[in-house]
Amino acid sequence: MPTHPLPPDGLAELVDAYANTTQAVLDLGITCHAADFERPTQCEGWTVKDHISHVVGIENALIGGVDPEVEVPDYPWLRHDMGRYMEQAVELRRARTGAEVVGELKRVLPRRLRALREPGLTVDTPVPSPGGLGETTLGDQLRIRLIDIWVHEQDLREALGRPGNLDSAGAAEFVTRILAAFPGRAARADLPAGASVIIESTGPVLAREGVRITPTADGSLRAEPLFSGTAHVDEKDDSTGELIIVPPGSITSIRLTTEALTRRGAGRVATGELRYSVEGDEDFARRVLDQLAITP
Repeated sequence: MPTHPLPPDGLAELVDAYANTTQAVLDLGITCHAADFERPTQCEGWTVKDHISHVVGIENALIGGVDPEVEVPDYPWLRHDMGRYMEQAVELRRARTGAEVVGELKRVLPRRLRALREPGLTVDTPVPSPGGLGETTLGDQLRIRLIDIWVHEQDLREALGRPGNLDSAGAAEFVTRILAAFPGRAARADLPAGASVIIESTGPVLAREGVRITPTADGSLRAEPLFSGTAHVDEKDDSTGELIIVPPGSITSIRLTTEALTRRGAGRVATGELRYSVEGDEDFARRVLDQLAITP
């Protein structure tokens, strides 16, 4: 089911959405006092200042800026090479004040927006991939940056006690990504054949997606999207050709706010700490939510 509001479509909408969430990060940083920059966040190991450092480091690189290399310690929250790469911009700026990091973003953002609004650009224009992993298209780059920066904006808002921007294009884009990944995540949840699970974002972004666990010819299980958001009551088993009847009560519905869904989708809040409601099997819901995080 499409989200409401819809995620950004086309280059102009993507640039505007990117500008909105990056400006929000800048505005939050401008209002921070010195002590605010040192507040811990739901992102393990990172303070408020560290999030802003991460955003400015990537955006600076995307306009051709080159940070000096620094040695990154073996922090316990670094689990893969991409995490270590992303930590470099943060580590470099740990010796700087929060105000200095915000000042850097204040200089970088207008340059980045000018580059994104150059005549002749399209969503298919080849550009560097965030993270230095070769080339991508401008459309894909912007969607990646929009999601990443919006999630960090929400990290800042949670740490600073300043909720907002949950009805934005960035929120809609991230909800769309979570629900698109939902079938794959549900396939990892060790649910039995015939189980159906529907997940619903109750707002401000409204969206719903469902999956049904079905057997395949080789005996494995797959999670099939239920594009209507409701379960099919009759279907054939690929391996036997027999009709599968969905028994009463086998549909589990999970309802949670946009904030709760996106915090779980970002891996910031564990299922046990999440506020949500369930109609159906509580254990199925927990298993699915445990697998829902899509960030690295």
